[in-house]
Amino acid sequence: MKPESSVIFFPCRDIVETKKYYSQVLGLPVYKDLGSTVWFDCGYGYLAFVDYGPERAMASGACISFNLPTTGAVDEMYETLSRSDVPVLGLEGPPEHHPKFPVYSFFLSDPNGYVLEFQKTTE
Repeated sequence: MKPESSVIFFPCRDIVETKKYYSQVLGLPVYKDLGSTVWFDCGYGYLAFVDYGPERAMASGACISFNLPTTGAVDEMYETLSRSDVPVLGLEGPPEHHPKFPVYSFFLSDPNGYVLEFQKTTE
C-alpha cells in the first residue's frame, strides 16, 4: 500500500517562535497544533516541529527544501523574504542556478539553525 502523504519531524528550541516563523514569514498553513508540536501543510506532505527546548541538539546537517512551481516563483519568494519586516537569518545572495545540480534556488536559515532552500528543478 502506498502512503497518501508524509510528515517529517524536526526538534526545535522554541515552538512559539518556530510556529510564527513558518506561518507568518514563510506563509505555510498550520495543519495541526498540539501545543508542543506543530504541523505545517506543504501541499504534498507535512513538516512538523517538536519543542524539545534549548538543551536538545537540532538535526545536524538538515536542509529543508521547498519546491516552487517556476523559477519566477523562486525570485518572488526571495524578494518577499528580502523585504520582510521579520529578520530573515542567513539569507544568502539572490537565486541562482546551482553549478552542480539542476536547480534554481536560494538558501536561508530558520530560527533553529536549519538550512532552508527554495528551489525549482530545471531539468
